[in-house]
Amino acid sequence: MAGIVKNIRALTRNTYYLRTYSLRPLAVSINKFHTARQEPVKQHNLLSSTQRLITPHERSYSSKPPLTLKLITDRVLLVLKLYDKINPDKLNLNSHFINDLGLDSLDHVEVIMAIEDEFGFEIPDADAEKLLKPADIVRYVGDKEDVYE
Repeated sequence: MAGIVKNIRALTRNTYYLRTYSLRPLAVSINKFHTARQEPVKQHNLLSSTQRLITPHERSYSSKPPLTLKLITDRVLLVLKLYDKINPDKLNLNSHFINDLGLDSLDHVEVIMAIEDEFGFEIPDADAEKLLKPADIVRYVGDKEDVYE
């Protein structure tokens, strides 16, 4: 009895290995066009063995593009220039949102939300209250994304 259980365990491990690491066939239909008339060639319902393609499992991982302080600065200034209540002529890195640009607290919250959408992370309210200049935002995003120059 112990021998049967041992064989079943070995078989289970082997099938897990085969399910995980085996090559799976991928049926590829060939869609060729006739070059002279630009008409599609008739396709068969059953694929022949020459039309079957075997591909291994592949995993693709994506990552964000590398950030620099210049790129962060350009993106922050672009977001602020596109905001309708900010005059682009008065905007620079040291412009104060409330004193220099004439924004109120609700506009400041909308600016912070636009920055969150641009960079893909949430800024806590306690930190958002301290971000009163574009330079502060650039420094905060750089610290958050581990960009040091």
